[in-house]
Amino acid sequence: MNDNALNANVGLKLRGLRLARNIKQADAAKDLGVSPAYLNLIEKGKRVMPFPLLWKALRYFDQDPEQFMSTLGEGRVDEALAKLLDEPLLKSLDIDPESLQSLSAEPKLAGTVAALFNLYKNTRTQLENVLAQLNVEERTRAQGGAGNGTVPGVRFDYSPFDEVSDFLETHRNYFPEIEEQAEALRRDVSLERQLTSGQLVQLLERRFGYRVLFDTAPSGSSVVRRLDPEEQTLTLSPDLTEQPLKFQIAASMGLLMLDREKLVERILGAGRMRHAETQRLIKVNLANYFAGALMLPYGDFFKEVQRTRYDVELLSSIFGSTYETVAHRLCNLSDPKRPGIPFHFLRSDIAGNISKRYSGTGIRFATGGGSCGKWAVHLAFLNPSQLTRQYSMMPDGTTYFCFAKVQLQPIEGSIVKGTAYSIGLGTHAENAKFLAYGLPTNDLRKDAIPSGISCRFCERTDCNQRAAASYRFAFAFDEYTKKDCFFSPLLGYEQGDKQEKDRHHGHHGGSTAGAHAATGNGDPLHPGVNGADRSEKHDSLDKAARRRKGGDA
Repeated sequence: MNDNALNANVGLKLRGLRLARNIKQADAAKDLGVSPAYLNLIEKGKRVMPFPLLWKALRYFDQDPEQFMSTLGEGRVDEALAKLLDEPLLKSLDIDPESLQSLSAEPKLAGTVAALFNLYKNTRTQLENVLAQLNVEERTRAQGGAGNGTVPGVRFDYSPFDEVSDFLETHRNYFPEIEEQAEALRRDVSLERQLTSGQLVQLLERRFGYRVLFDTAPSGSSVVRRLDPEEQTLTLSPDLTEQPLKFQIAASMGLLMLDREKLVERILGAGRMRHAETQRLIKVNLANYFAGALMLPYGDFFKEVQRTRYDVELLSSIFGSTYETVAHRLCNLSDPKRPGIPFHFLRSDIAGNISKRYSGTGIRFATGGGSCGKWAVHLAFLNPSQLTRQYSMMPDGTTYFCFAKVQLQPIEGSIVKGTAYSIGLGTHAENAKFLAYGLPTNDLRKDAIPSGISCRFCERTDCNQRAAASYRFAFAFDEYTKKDCFFSPLLGYEQGDKQEKDRHHGHHGGSTAGAHAATGNGDPLHPGVNGADRSEKHDSLDKAARRRKGGDA
């Protein structure tokens, strides 16, 4: 048995012992002297169980160590069921530990349940792909491009920007060749820690032979930078303030360096891009990467990051750069010898549109637009003068610590004429203790904000911020029962005795097909039997809904 399998078996056995005794994970973690997040990772086989902690856990569960170790190779069925129990879609069925134990006693039945659920998940994925295709085709017809004869690829909503994001994530957003070029340039001309636009102008002229001009763009144009290789000139807008000006000059040097060293071709290699625009977009991203490496050199920046504990605002002041540039640079710290904390990055406007994104933590982003309104990057607009911080929990139980800050750049004193962006960073919750912005927590599951990816594909059944129904649930509707959010899926047990009423009408000549549709019996997540088998704890709400004849539904 390899180490991964051994870790998974140890975690699974401990989880089974905890569930068999009806002990909550938070309570067990407290008694064992570890955090709930750490115990959760152990139970999932993602962390090695230290021997002192293992012996302590075995005493806690009153287990014989020799007998426990002898059973580590068993329990395949239990492992499959434990994974199913963690599925957010199955959580809506409220499978209790007793039911899990009874299924574990029947290997064939357990295997059948696992196979059927995996089949359902595969079917759901295919449905999501079909829905994405229909959405793209609808947009194409609306734009008048339906008759151009083009054949869509496998991923219908896969844009060049998605391809660039995948490229950056594949490389972990770290490019040592560009780091070396930026470091060599700083070393050759003995640049100081804080650069000025004047120094960069002189550097561009002496090292690349380009003249820098300042000229106002024609009326109606928003161009702030134009690099002309033929005339060897860089024309910049005189309205640029010092920090954006420095970045534009450094990014221009990045473009010239990429052309001179043919770095784009070397980095891409023989890989083919799906979209013609992708390679140019990658070149822009690599030029911006060079600008960040030149203004925030890896070694010096990494040292200050460790000293300040990732204080983005303080780092901005130390290096004379913008908050957004520093946030970007934090996502580049993937040198194997000097690795930083992994982050995901988001830039959002006040309408919730995501214009930049990078996942260094494994978090998934919606590809079709829209994101969760519970995210810190959106909530930051409620307090634009403060840093917004929070723990977030995804439907699969993964927890993150996220923080965001609003960056305003008015024009002529007007934010409407200028720009307003929220810059968000996030990392795994266990990394919060390493950050200057970290929040204390004694109960992560209690303190974390339940969130998701986007409403259309969210698996949460009770979210008061839903803006659309989820494709992952049958949309059952009962005019006499209303949840706090209209778009939250109505589960079978929440519909009271509506199924009984429909059966009663069916005895008087009505069709039973309507009853099945109304109660969601065709959907494994909305079994009508739930309404009949539920305890009386829901009766008061259901009866109140049934008694109401003319009130607000």
